[in-house]
Amino acid sequence: MPKAPILSRRDLLGGTTRLAGAAAVLSAAGAALPGGAWAAIVDTPEVTKAVLGFIALTDSAPLIVAKEKGLFAKYGMADVEVVKQASWGTTRDNLELGGGAGGIDGAHILTPMPYLMTAGKITKNGNPVPMQILSRLNTNGQGISVAKRYQGLDVGVKSGALKDAFAKAKAGGKEVKCAVTFPGGTHDLWMRYWLAAGGIDPDKDVSTIVVPPPQMVANMKVDTMEAFCVGEPWNAQLVNQDIGFSALTTGELWKDHPEKSFALRADWVEKHPKAAKALLMAVLEAAQWCDEPANKAEMCAILAKREWFKVPVDDILARSQGTFDYGNGKVVKDSPHLMKFWRDHASYPFQSHDLWFLTEDQRWGYLPAGLDTKALIQKVNREDLWRAAAAAIGATAVPAGTSRGTETFFDGITFDPANPSAYLAALPIKRVA
Repeated sequence: MPKAPILSRRDLLGGTTRLAGAAAVLSAAGAALPGGAWAAIVDTPEVTKAVLGFIALTDSAPLIVAKEKGLFAKYGMADVEVVKQASWGTTRDNLELGGGAGGIDGAHILTPMPYLMTAGKITKNGNPVPMQILSRLNTNGQGISVAKRYQGLDVGVKSGALKDAFAKAKAGGKEVKCAVTFPGGTHDLWMRYWLAAGGIDPDKDVSTIVVPPPQMVANMKVDTMEAFCVGEPWNAQLVNQDIGFSALTTGELWKDHPEKSFALRADWVEKHPKAAKALLMAVLEAAQWCDEPANKAEMCAILAKREWFKVPVDDILARSQGTFDYGNGKVVKDSPHLMKFWRDHASYPFQSHDLWFLTEDQRWGYLPAGLDTKALIQKVNREDLWRAAAAAIGATAVPAGTSRGTETFFDGITFDPANPSAYLAALPIKRVA
């Protein structure tokens, strides 16, 4: 069956007359070129190459699987490169450069980063670098780990047991460090939420430091931090090396929370709309493959390879299959908080979720309180492209709208995307008035 053409956002949001006209043109083209030959003319990508960055985290799997399984090539993008990045700062720097200048065109990325780049908050000299989010890559699957010396305390989804311990260490002259992967990124926000919910101010009671994901375990091993928040497989590796324990997996903070995204430079999408759709089709198909239980062992074997993560497959496999050994005697099998790539709309970039990230970045002063979040989301979030790509690969489980509705956190706080100011007002620790 011929594939529908990719339409611009203007086309998608335009009236029925324009869409009907487009359909008539395609119908005529199909009649003139029987056998579906017209589809190749309409949908052939403008280029066959894109350079995509990834960090060695399990949630990069859709990009790596799309490369390994030939899915980029399947959709006409035979020359895609998936290139390891040393840190999220490196990812940002290479996105600023762009693929044509020796950098990258897109990436597996922390969801807030495309917004912070578009707003010019984390870019050189404050110059905006417009980005667009084409899909979410996963929900769940991150963790907060704590040094082994705190194992005797009742530390879990509630952080309050650490409040006195941290205060005592600080009074004794120790700098209490909690590591995250990027300021204003997802791991920073999970750590801050968890600490603040337990009465620990992440800016006053501890020092929040930045450490690249693959360096978390090594830094904990040499005792440079008390806790860290990062994606897998690094929490599992910490446990496997008997250096610390997992206080929680982040799905316990917020069930099925959004995490990483697949994003491209906005100018690349504008210049190569068909190629952007082709990349997205490959990533969505890979996400479906990654979510099949029968494929988990192979997925983890691929990720463990030297060219990707260069870690033992055992550091990746168990938690990917839903078995969580917390390292403190607690073991959970068939966890409802395992990482999801496709199920339960894990891949769809809900605008309501992007609004939560922006609201949290306002909470901690990374973004101004008066920001027009709605306008920024309209610039960055391309759920319209997701829907077009999902339709092209025959996906049927598609959300009805752009909001998942009111979200509830472990501490009873709720986020209603229709009223983010009420959410902020309910939070006792924050930097915004």
